[in-house]
Amino acid sequence: MKRLPKGFLPPVTLDAAHAAPMYDQLSEWFRRAILDGRLRPGQRVPSTRSLAKELNISRVPVLSAYEQLYAEGYLQTFVGAGTCVARSIPVETKPVKPAQRESQRSLAPSAPRRIAQRVAGLRAPPQTWADNNGAFRVGLPAIDHFPTAAWSKLIHRHVRQPKLEHMIYGSPMGYLPLREAIAEYLGTVRAVRCDATQIIITTGSQQGLQVCAHALLEAKDRVWMEDPGYPGARQAFHTVDASIVPVPVDEEGLNVDEAVRLERHARVAYISPSHQFPLGVTMSAARRMQLLSWASRAGAWIIEDDYDSEFRFGGRPLASLQGMDTDDRVIYVGTFSKVMFPALRVGYIVVPKDLVTGFAAVRDAFDTFSSTLYQAALTDFIREGQFARHIRRMRAMYLERRVALLEGIAQHLDDKLEVVGTNAGMQLAALLPSGIDDVALSIKTAKLGISTRPLSICYAKPPKRGGVILGYSGASVAEIRDGVRKLRSCL
Repeated sequence: MKRLPKGFLPPVTLDAAHAAPMYDQLSEWFRRAILDGRLRPGQRVPSTRSLAKELNISRVPVLSAYEQLYAEGYLQTFVGAGTCVARSIPVETKPVKPAQRESQRSLAPSAPRRIAQRVAGLRAPPQTWADNNGAFRVGLPAIDHFPTAAWSKLIHRHVRQPKLEHMIYGSPMGYLPLREAIAEYLGTVRAVRCDATQIIITTGSQQGLQVCAHALLEAKDRVWMEDPGYPGARQAFHTVDASIVPVPVDEEGLNVDEAVRLERHARVAYISPSHQFPLGVTMSAARRMQLLSWASRAGAWIIEDDYDSEFRFGGRPLASLQGMDTDDRVIYVGTFSKVMFPALRVGYIVVPKDLVTGFAAVRDAFDTFSSTLYQAALTDFIREGQFARHIRRMRAMYLERRVALLEGIAQHLDDKLEVVGTNAGMQLAALLPSGIDDVALSIKTAKLGISTRPLSICYAKPPKRGGVILGYSGASVAEIRDGVRKLRSCL
């Protein structure tokens, strides 16, 4: 007979002070667990010896309970499989159906089932365009061109003979060799001024923003946020009940003069200066200096989200705002998810030295630490030059795909789309003619298998003109051309 799988036994509840004998309590618990579906037909149950040991009771009441359950047909024994829930138990008797559960609940009214009001600010309407991974999916790298063979060797290297430090609890700051590699990389490529002691590893930039929000903000603190801006940042600030001040973005980036007029005493300014999301503009040097000056005078903080600065096609990547900061007012947030692959879930924060202890405490409160295995493999990936080679290959590929998208728009959609932004990143934004609902358009294109994110969801209030955000990094040239034709048919 085929050996039956061993299932997990739900916690057994017994009361030593109860009037009913222990064996009676135990047999009643098994009956109820079987009838309500917590124990399934054919599922193995512990032997009498192991269950008695687990419950710290004599084996005698366990034997008595099992004998009673055998007699009633709830348990049976199979050769080579041990004691199991009887297969003859009807499947229909297992779970309580939802309608029955609601009926039972209505007979005994309970207290209100409340959750925090801030959750309303986190909920987003259904986003059908996010279900497609083909043409125009925003934030999706060229997964099919990732060097999986080299990455697999690095993973295997650390799995084959794992070190003890890779298997136990890690530091909330992250794996030190990776932090050292990141500090060296950022100093060379992004002109970030830091060392490994200032870097905290996170599970992507989204968690980095949440750590920043919890470490820097109290409820009702004001936050300058680019408008339009990254919805994920808005969610992070909502988790601490911060008050968001939408600040308009123009061709030079966030308008600092307007921000001061709207709310001079903001606690935090959130910006993406190298490649603003979603419009793609680059913050001018004058605006950067103006913003840093304001933060220094106001005692405020700047969160610099540098999510895809590696991919700039009109020359070398721009230096970071953090590198210009002389008063340690900038918290720099980065990620490897966009450069490598999203499921990697490794990002980082660069924190001023006097804030490290507080930020590390917040990071520890979230989920203690990130996977050390991936951190160790990523360290080797950087140290051995694979990371730099991958970026160079992707930069050339994304430029080719961006050109294909721009040519397709010029050929088929020139009268429908107005492209905005600079020659950088993994996506571009395009404005639609007045009167076209970009959300309705995105729902329509999703039915054709393409993903066009509506621009309006990035605004605090509905804009005068809608638009679409078109990702090109994760689609081939052929898929991009086909996607342009499908978008044209929807318009």
